Amino acid sequence: MKYTLDTIPVLDAYKTGCECPLCKLKILCEDQYVDTMLASAYMEPEWRIKSNETGFCTRHYDLMFNRRNRLGLALMTHTHMQEVIKSIEAILAGGDASKKGLLASLRGGKADENGMPAKIRARIGGCVICEQVDNALNRYGYTIAQLYFTNSEFKKLFAESKGFCLPHLALVLEMAEKTLSGSQMVEFKKAVAELELENLKRVESELEWFTLKFDYRNADKPWGNSKDAPDRAINKLMGACVGEEAEMPAHND
Repeated sequence: MKYTLDTIPVLDAYKTGCECPLCKLKILCEDQYVDTMLASAYMEPEWRIKSNETGFCTRHYDLMFNRRNRLGLALMTHTHMQEVIKSIEAILAGGDASKKGLLASLRGGKADENGMPAKIRARIGGCVICEQVDNALNRYGYTIAQLYFTNSEFKKLFAESKGFCLPHLALVLEMAEKTLSGSQMVEFKKAVAELELENLKRVESELEWFTLKFDYRNADKPWGNSKDAPDRAINKLMGACVGEEAEMPAHND
């Protein structure tokens, strides 16, 4: 796959000083794509066909539900539901594979991956917005790996940054393996590893101090950077999902 550089968004995300710049970019992408789907995309045949077939995950349904355009969401959901009903009808008419799945489970084996339950889960397991976000984050991961060797401003921002959450650490390393080679890949992986371990230990230390502050002997000692350490520790481990770093941009709707 050919990737393109997205320099400005990456630089802007690094300048915020957040725990994971890719989490920052992910949230901005989600906000943009949710708005797009509820603005004009749901009226465009290409996107309507895609949303009819694929649908949305619970997170992105929730984000769209809380925006102003309930009519647009209702129209997309209606035609998607019509497509889902056709699929479910075909699945339910295809014979009962549950007995095989039950016997397999009783014997300690896996249930039939081609049975009705698996097919139903697969049918509702897609999300148009997730696909777009994943594609954008792949580009941003590629951009990070490339800018490290081509942009002195970025290299300085990178060195002063707080690393990545663990899911995005894996993404950046994956993109480096796909797009760098030889000494560049070795150098980049080494820089990422040193930065990541330093910041994981920093957050762990701040989290420990958060817990120790509840000991009466530490009541009068300063919090330092530990007041929001539980939030940042969770986000470091799993990606931005709690606290301020997980908040979507404010909207007037």
